[in-house]
Amino acid sequence: MLHLFVGLGNPGQKYANTRHNLGFMAIDSLAENSIWKNECKAETQKVSIAGKEILLAKPQTFMNLSGESVLALMAFYKIKPEHLLVFSDDINLACGKIRVRPGGSAGGQNGLKSIIEKIGQNFARIRIGAGKCPPNWELINWVLSAISKEDKPLCEQAIGKIKVLCQEYLTNGIEAAQNLFNG
Repeated sequence: MLHLFVGLGNPGQKYANTRHNLGFMAIDSLAENSIWKNECKAETQKVSIAGKEILLAKPQTFMNLSGESVLALMAFYKIKPEHLLVFSDDINLACGKIRVRPGGSAGGQNGLKSIIEKIGQNFARIRIGAGKCPPNWELINWVLSAISKEDKPLCEQAIGKIKVLCQEYLTNGIEAAQNLFNG
């Protein structure tokens, strides 16, 4: 049974190291090589984690339309929402923090909002802290800004935990992953 792990972000070098691309960075940390396939408006790659087959995906639709790609991949591969795990940035979490959720709202994250509009709320998600938007900043400029020198090690530390988190999730379930990473 195939699982779909989706990282949210924006395509192109311009956005590569921005806070909004923490989802892409999480997926890249799980990739086994640099060879990606283009399908269903996404870059995809199959990997094995904890003995399970995983389709990694980075939608190339830009953040606000991520649901189009996710819906197409789920339909093509016949993946149920309970086998979908989405990685996104979260401005309500400090850099380096991770929150595992079994479902829920978009929490203001437009990529999650797009997916919820297409398939509903019942899919697991991993939120990776992008840090709060500073006063006097427009939110869009904050999430599309490069990760600062101060925040970079914290973000890298969070991304470094993703593989272990996925192994826990696949082996022992969402609750076990929450207990381990939401502390």
